[in-house]
Amino acid sequence: MDDAVRYALVTGASSGIGWHFAEALARKGYQIIAVSNQPDRLDDLRKKLEKDYSVRVITLTIDLARDSAAEEVFDYCSENNLEVEVLINNAGIFFFGEIAGIDPSKVRSMIALHNMTPVMLCRLFGGKMVGRRRGFILNISSISAVMPYPGISLYGPTKTFLRHFTRALRTEMRDHGVNVTCLLPGAVDTALYDATDYNAPLLRKLRVIKPPAKIADAGLSALFKNKAECVPGVLNKIILVVMPLIPHFIISCINRRMNKQKEM
Repeated sequence: MDDAVRYALVTGASSGIGWHFAEALARKGYQIIAVSNQPDRLDDLRKKLEKDYSVRVITLTIDLARDSAAEEVFDYCSENNLEVEVLINNAGIFFFGEIAGIDPSKVRSMIALHNMTPVMLCRLFGGKMVGRRRGFILNISSISAVMPYPGISLYGPTKTFLRHFTRALRTEMRDHGVNVTCLLPGAVDTALYDATDYNAPLLRKLRVIKPPAKIADAGLSALFKNKAECVPGVLNKIILVVMPLIPHFIISCINRRMNKQKEM
């Protein structure tokens, strides 16, 4: 393999922040390995990046919630001599609701996507980076990592795990020449908000939700500057400090009131 060829692997690259991670890395001259379970969107991404940036884009259509997903991605790269210099663990899902009413398959998928698969990708590709004494790993957590609240009782804690795992991994990798960073975005301007009862235009005007391109750029900037964490936006920085200070009895009262309103 040509030593000058640099590959960046992005999970969840077919939409949202992942798409913009792939584009930003292509702009920096990286060849892209884009992984997702959306083949049509991956093909759209490949065509755009190859046309706009003259880079090679390899697409892998894999359900990253499968038990063997990380090994499948790693084996493909190994068999094809693709040396991954940058690993972006971005793939994830979001749903709102009480855990007792969530389909068990969705519960397993969230835990796999937010915890098992990124950890195994860090283990497999991180091992190679340690051997080369060079590499970059960016794990995407969320400001909800400090919010063990009703309705996101699974989403928040899975992101909490990923945040703490990333901090520990960073310490382990520091002496091996590998940069490890955790990105904690708040609300991001994706289709999620257009498909809900939220007033997306108002949230955009108030800058409560951030453009995904800016989130991706902020995350990569932090990664290449070897920062431990990146929290884009002043409001999100405030939330990260203030939210853990709210007494849980207040959250319980709000939750009971909301449940009563639903019953009316």
